[in-house]
Amino acid sequence: METTPNLPLPEAFLDFLKENDLDPSIYVLGDVTPRYIRLKPGGGTQVEEIEADIKCMLEEVSWLPGFFSIPPHIQIANSKAYQEGKIYGMDAASGAAVLALNVSAGDHVLDLCAAPGAKLCMLLDLLGSSGSVTGVDVARHRLAACRTMLQKYGLGDRCRLFVADGTTFSLRPLRGHFDLKSYGTSAPQENNGYFKEWTSKRSWKERKIASKARIGTASELVIGTREPEMIFYGKHSGVVGLTKSELFQTACGSEALDSGYDKVLVDAECTHDGSIRHIQKFEHWGWKTLQRRVLDAQRTDNLTHLQLQLLSNGFRLLKVGGSLVYSTCSLTVAQNEDIVEQFLSQNAHADHSSFEVQFHLKTTKEVPLVSYNFQGYVVSNIWD
Repeated sequence: METTPNLPLPEAFLDFLKENDLDPSIYVLGDVTPRYIRLKPGGGTQVEEIEADIKCMLEEVSWLPGFFSIPPHIQIANSKAYQEGKIYGMDAASGAAVLALNVSAGDHVLDLCAAPGAKLCMLLDLLGSSGSVTGVDVARHRLAACRTMLQKYGLGDRCRLFVADGTTFSLRPLRGHFDLKSYGTSAPQENNGYFKEWTSKRSWKERKIASKARIGTASELVIGTREPEMIFYGKHSGVVGLTKSELFQTACGSEALDSGYDKVLVDAECTHDGSIRHIQKFEHWGWKTLQRRVLDAQRTDNLTHLQLQLLSNGFRLLKVGGSLVYSTCSLTVAQNEDIVEQFLSQNAHADHSSFEVQFHLKTTKEVPLVSYNFQGYVVSNIWD
């Protein structure tokens, strides 16, 4: 039976929940919903040390290796473990989306909505010293935060980051180009036509040229006419030693079937109505903001169009036999089941299955309700 939440939700949002068959009482769980952290691989032996550092017990998440829950009031930003890169602040639901990809050694993975970077780091931790990860995001400042995170945790060696529109991104993974060649290490640009090892240190002239290029990219990304801007690449990402023309080879038509990515993650932009803590913040931001960002019909229509485009383009870049995970932190059918059904109707050679995560907290409609929530689908390319 539905109960009225203590949080003074506006009538428009209550109507929205009713239309989607959602219990409004779930939005009072924020005060008891745990936070989650992920330990760096091999950090299991440091649990007691981390507990002493953040002054609380870590409760292992049995179904998600490396994840632990902590009380919601615990802050980790000033802890030694966090500052030294031993733990990540990452919600379990985000980890579930990565886990569903079933990443294997040597996989070439595309994260089509990479910012702010927690899932990107988990993918790289899973791959270790094999394969590669390509991170894409349309927001440069958010992707720059990904780059900072990679450097903090020492995970950038097999990664490249592109500011690009995920609905049109077409670059293939760099298979077979992972041996570092001797082209110098002084600048993150081409040297005699070849990319040298990346470094953040650039001359004033180089920074000015890059700044002008970013302005042009920002204006042209809207209409998808500008090539992606690479803002980072690791030593063994396959970029070093390539020419620009070799790097910017696009996947056209059936080429991606053989040379595409082994795994693709599309954790799409959404209304975030499945995030309990996110909705609670509107009490401070103002409920009119909720109307504009969550309930506005035009915004929802724009989002569902974007979600289908992201899913479709991610699948286009997937090799035969590969797997794609599509997930959102929305609980609405329109942004989940409807998107997948529409996609499947347009792609006869796609097979899919949904995945469900069981938490010890209250659930509704077989969907786990946690601080960051999502529905997830695994799509496979079974082209014969």
